Amino acid sequence: MADWRVIEGGITAPKGFQAAGITAGLKPSGAPDLALIYSDCEAIAAGVFTTSHVRAACVDYCRQRLEARPSARAILINAGQANACTGNQGWVDTVESAASLGSALNLPPEAVLIASTGVIGQRIKMEQLKAGIPKLVESLSSEGSDAAAGAIITTDLVPKSVAMETTIGDRPVRIGGIAKGSGMIHPNMATMLAFVTCDATVSPTLWQDMLRRAADRSFNQITVDGDSSTNDTLIALANGESRTPAITDEGAEADQLEAMLTAVCQYLAKCVARDGEGATCLIEVTVTGAVTAAAAGQVAKTIAGSSLVKAAIFGHDPNWGRIAAAAGRAGVTFDQSDLRIQLGDFLLMEHGQPLGFDRPAASAYLTAATQGDYLKTDTVAIGVSIGDGPGSGQAWGCDLSYDYVKINAEYTT
Repeated sequence: MADWRVIEGGITAPKGFQAAGITAGLKPSGAPDLALIYSDCEAIAAGVFTTSHVRAACVDYCRQRLEARPSARAILINAGQANACTGNQGWVDTVESAASLGSALNLPPEAVLIASTGVIGQRIKMEQLKAGIPKLVESLSSEGSDAAAGAIITTDLVPKSVAMETTIGDRPVRIGGIAKGSGMIHPNMATMLAFVTCDATVSPTLWQDMLRRAADRSFNQITVDGDSSTNDTLIALANGESRTPAITDEGAEADQLEAMLTAVCQYLAKCVARDGEGATCLIEVTVTGAVTAAAAGQVAKTIAGSSLVKAAIFGHDPNWGRIAAAAGRAGVTFDQSDLRIQLGDFLLMEHGQPLGFDRPAASAYLTAATQGDYLKTDTVAIGVSIGDGPGSGQAWGCDLSYDYVKINAEYTT
């Protein structure tokens, strides 16, 4: 049984955090496009970023800031322009954005982190951003999570947020998070944009280690289309406002906090996968019997990312051969005579041999999932075993529909 519970409040559920989201005129649609996450006191900061060699200025900026000083007070996020592949001017715009917000909050620029999302090759609309900062600061609220979550999305259909609470010692500790992402989802770090707040006191090194492991078990295990973003950013702040004893070393309390951090990240990651562009369902792949957990995760993500598997699910076709083929090309060695495949409650293959199954019923299972309720009854469960090893892992994806091509064919037009 989980040692935490889901609560209301999102990114501002932890003590000492405020957030805001406004329309600053960065998006041509007139939708909200500028967000702020703010800690009332200095917070330990950790980050995980894209591994792409083509990176947005905000990614390099945050990396440098966190390497020099693993703390922050504020995160400024703009939507509409990715500010990637914008040359030196993109860097100048990022630095100026931090300075402008710092001035409005009476903070040094070093206390501000920056994240951007939108069209690659487009600079931030600096005039609109700077004009919106006073309103953004004025809008800060301990109930501002929903506004911030709505202001960071681009092609997303829904905002994504969650908060959880546990007890460490005799005091409540909370973690909240928001995320955005719908397309260009195949992270090699964390996710498109995700932000996490926590009111525990944690040492900088331990907090960074926790975040990296949580990312590997969540955002690094989702895929929509096989494309990694230039702007992938996961930032986590821990400000100590719960007044619990500091967690400085590995141990039971550190494990408890990391387990909740991982649960928050996994919840948000699944929301991103479910909201994949044009998607009608969430795909959850569980692989067991591998030599290591990493090997199991690699097989699971390969299956979840297979275009053929994704298309078959969209077409309500229980084609286990596509699952078997994806498992076989994952780069993990196993004996095909050990392969076992299950779709929902339907056992399709065992000991590497196909089994008779009720094909119409299995197809009906897929039909029901693609017509289900968001993140409730719309999950297609695929179970695969590749041996008798101790390693297990999960990955999440979505089906591949006609609408995915339509959305991306018209993305900048």
